[in-house]
Amino acid sequence: MQTEAASKVAGRAVSRASTGFEYTFPAIRGVQAGREFYASMCPLRLIPKIFLFDEDDLSAELRAQRVLNKGRLPALARYILDNPDDYVFSALTASVDGDMVFESQGDEGSAHRTGQLRIPMDARFLINDGQHRRAAIELALKEDPDLGDETIAVVFFHDAGLARSQQMFADLNRHAVRPARSIGVLYDHRDVNAQITRSLTECSAVFKGFVEMEKSTLSARSR
Repeated sequence: MQTEAASKVAGRAVSRASTGFEYTFPAIRGVQAGREFYASMCPLRLIPKIFLFDEDDLSAELRAQRVLNKGRLPALARYILDNPDDYVFSALTASVDGDMVFESQGDEGSAHRTGQLRIPMDARFLINDGQHRRAAIELALKEDPDLGDETIAVVFFHDAGLARSQQMFADLNRHAVRPARSIGVLYDHRDVNAQITRSLTECSAVFKGFVEMEKSTLSARSR
């Protein structure tokens, strides 16, 4: 056991020495399906530099992502720029084709799960979920570089090959359900039309109690 452990440490040292430079992320270590993964925070200015997306020319069976829909990007970037005080982006999910070394703060409890994640700069980062968010961040940074100091959550997995990356994409999107448009209007406090709509349903004697606030369709017996 000692020989095997020493061999792993030596292999990591050689890998790190060969690159010379590495990214270091504060991270939390977790386990899913018996595989380690790491959750961290990444400055927005680094997102376009380390997460590259150059698979547009590959056929679908050779990619691990859908083709980037560039028509979506201006609206996503505008969302960040127009709402600097309250925009929100969910985490990016990425596979790392390279040697990830996690150095924990201790041997027990929470200290064993928290620490520093070291990734060689020549490692390849493949986005499994969030490529449009990544591209929108790049577009927004060109207009407002000060956004670069803000952060986004990133979940790092070990790259286990194309088939595994394709399966991760399928699994991450399998159960995604777009919410009904009605509940989007109900919860949207930025859009003026949504505010007017809610006011009418709450104040008008004609509409009060007779508007379905959550679903976009009415059942046959709905009042």
